[in-house]
This record gives sequence, structure tokens and C-alpha cells, in this order.
Amino acid sequence: MRYEPINNTLFTTNRQRLAGLLKPKSLAIFNANDIMPTNADGTMGFRQNNDLFYLTGVDQEETILVLFPDHPDERFREVLFLRETSELIAIWEGHKLTKAEAEQTSGIAQRSIYWTSQFELIFKQMVFEAERVYLNTNEHTRAEVTVQTRDARFIDWFRQQFPLHTLERVAPLMHHLRAIKLPQEVELLNRAIHITDTMFRRLLRFVKPGVWEYEIEAEMMHEFLRHRSRGAAYTPIIASGANACVLHYIDNSAQCQDGDVILLDIGAEYANYNADMTRSIPVNGRFTPRQRAVYDAVLRVMREATQMLRPGNLWDEYHREVGKIMESELIGLGLLDKNEVAKQDPEAPLYKKYFMHGTSHFLGLDVHDVGNKYRRFEPGMVFTCEPGIYIREEGLGIRLENNILITEDGNLDLMAQIPVEADEIETLMNA
Repeated sequence: MRYEPINNTLFTTNRQRLAGLLKPKSLAIFNANDIMPTNADGTMGFRQNNDLFYLTGVDQEETILVLFPDHPDERFREVLFLRETSELIAIWEGHKLTKAEAEQTSGIAQRSIYWTSQFELIFKQMVFEAERVYLNTNEHTRAEVTVQTRDARFIDWFRQQFPLHTLERVAPLMHHLRAIKLPQEVELLNRAIHITDTMFRRLLRFVKPGVWEYEIEAEMMHEFLRHRSRGAAYTPIIASGANACVLHYIDNSAQCQDGDVILLDIGAEYANYNADMTRSIPVNGRFTPRQRAVYDAVLRVMREATQMLRPGNLWDEYHREVGKIMESELIGLGLLDKNEVAKQDPEAPLYKKYFMHGTSHFLGLDVHDVGNKYRRFEPGMVFTCEPGIYIREEGLGIRLENNILITEDGNLDLMAQIPVEADEIETLMNA
């Protein structure tokens, strides 16, 4: 385990919260993600199913969790199945969790921990006592699933084996729970953010005209790994000059030219929790007057948008208001004409030519974390705030992004300590 152990009270609490949402006599099942092979004897990097990690803290392949809160036998109220190790596995792959270690990690008693090979035998002692079975699928609104997942295969198996059970969707319940971060989760997010902060300060000292985007990426990864992060929370965007106008630019292969601005969309992962930060910095350490004007406009939008991330507000209303603020800034920059704006189609606002993406998304175990946009903002929710202006004809793209925790009386900027003011950026780059 690269990260420090997490107190298992987090996972015990999460299971209790889910149990409180299940209907009576219900059973819920969670499977680990698949391990994807390469074309030889290797595998792609394993990433645990976030719902399973949220409920157990177990970060190991072939794990299964079954919850049945009101089963008559206490042993079967929460059951964990683990991949059993062997001398061969230990030689080739390394250590796997023992039952004692799994208890320490998850808070599930050893008497309720079995090997995956025992799943069907134990499961049959549970499932016939259930009236409803909650199964899991990826219901993220932005998901594009093109291969059959372990969850999908399990659903097919379950329907063949137990066709008369009533099936329920557990994803809406998990989306409801995961949208509100508990204090321990905020601590883990803060750890990822602190690592991101140290990385960014390193880059401010490193970037100079002539450096290549991939060299910046190498500096980023060095700083992440040396602080116990497994690496970037997502494929990093290191986009200099006109590349910054490509929203999902990930080639990171160009040489940074004197006079250009680099857009850095980079965040660390820590214990499966993710930071998501964007900064835009001048290659030579000084913004031109035009670059500074655009930069300050984006920063003003971010400041005003942040103030609207507070309890009671709604996603769509929030984004409409941010659009109006951006509209005003684009008029001030000479990019939009106020008379044309007055005549625009409200369903196709003109500002989208220069600001074509949303301002915020949920953040947590997923970078674009699960949540319901029709649910009013509540304390404990964490959002990004990331306005941007992209002027393709000028080869200039600027985006700024911080991570914001909703609190009882407003919000807390979790990235307030990370340099963002243009003067501070210039000072640090020229120190």
C-alpha cells in the first residue's frame, strides 16, 4: 500500500449509511473492477471500483462485498470475499491481503470474510433470505461503456441463477451517499491537494522558454510519486500556446515558446481520492498585457462563481449565472459585442464560442465524481470551479480551477493556498 492506512471507521460508517437506505430484506452486491491484460504477460494498472473502495477500503482485485443488514444470521450481514493467495501468486505478484489484514482495513469481522472461491456456497446461504437484490452498474451521466464489465457479467449470471428475485439499482443510493464527503474523506482530498500544491510550486521554478511539455510532465510525476501519490488523478493536460485551446489536449509533446502561456490541468491522486487543479502560466515568467487582461477576467469569473457554490443553490441555475458573468467579461475584452449579445438566442449564448464547457463538477473518488445535478447543494459536497477563455484566433487559452467544499454557511476553497494571482505567479517564476 503506497498511502498511509485509513482508519476503518470511515468504511464502517459508509456501510451503515448505505444500510439505512436499503429496503427491508434486501441484499446488495459490489464487485471489484476487472484487471485488463496487455498483449503479453502484463496487465494495465488496476484501479479499484470506487463504490467497493468507499465501503471497504480494500484496494485489491477480485474482491466482492455482500451487504444484507437484516439477515437472521449476524455472520451474513456484511460479508467480504477475497482472492486467496498462494506461493505462486506471492512469487509473481506479491503479497495479498490476509483475512486479519482485511478486517483491519475494512472493519468487517474475520468470521465474515471468505475466499472468492467460496462465493457461490456462501452466497446461496444468503440470497434466498432476501426479497430484493441491489446490483451495481456504472450510471455516471458521462459514462461511455463499450466493453462488458465484471458488474455486467455478474448481473447476467445472477439473472440466470436467481430469476425470481426482485432487482434494484444500487447506483442511485451510492450517488446520494458519495456526494456528501465525510471529514475523513476531506482529509484525504486535502492530502491530494497538498501534493498538487508542492508539485505546482516546483513547476513554477522549472518552466522556461524552450522546455518541452513532456519534460514538465516528468517533473510533475516526480513530485507526485515522492509524496506517496500513485501519480496523476487523470491524464495530465500540459498545453502551451494554441494547444491550450484544445480542451482535452493530452499529447504533451510540443516545445514551449517564449511569449506563450501554458495551461496546466494537473492533479494528484492519493488513496484513490483526487485533486483537480488548473493553472495558466507564462512560459517566460511574464504575462503580456493582453494575456494578463484575459487571465484577470478568468480569475474574476472564478471568484464570483465560487461565491455561488453554497447551500441551497441548483446546478443549472448556477451555470446560467456564471454564463452571464462570463458574457460581461468577454464584452470587456472586446470578444463579444453587447448589441449582438442583446439579440442572441438564449439557447445558444454567444459566450460559448470562448467558454464552451461547464464551470463545475463533483469531485472525490472519481475526478468527475457521482452526484445528482437536480439535488440542491449541501454541506459536504465538493465541486471544482474552473472557468476558462479560449481564443483560438490568438492562440491563447486560459483556465483556472480550484476545489471547493460546501459548508453550512458558504464554502471553503481547499486550494486557497495554491498560487493563483498573476502577480504571485510571476514573482515565483522569477525568484
